[in-house]
Amino acid sequence: MRSAFMVTGPIEKFVAEEKGLPTRDELIELLHNEVVEVTFTKLDGDERVMPCTLQAKYFPDPKKESTQKHDNVVAVWAIESKGFRSFRYDRLKAIKILKEE
Repeated sequence: MRSAFMVTGPIEKFVAEEKGLPTRDELIELLHNEVVEVTFTKLDGDERVMPCTLQAKYFPDPKKESTQKHDNVVAVWAIESKGFRSFRYDRLKAIKILKEE
């Protein structure tokens, strides 16, 4: 069941374009190919900047891949904390592709 606040389909694309962001699906595809710095608002209202990816080469056990269980939540590998973290797509404020070292 989807939340009443979940934005999907053409509306999601419109909101993403208005914010200058990729859609959730586009973001997940980008994360599979790049290391991305995401800026989002945490549930407690604090802003968080997190370098992250979905590239299996960063995972300690590449067989354990993140699963995207909820439509509005994006689960990622956090580069600095070396663990899976998640954020709500609707709280995403900015993204920046980072160069790999």
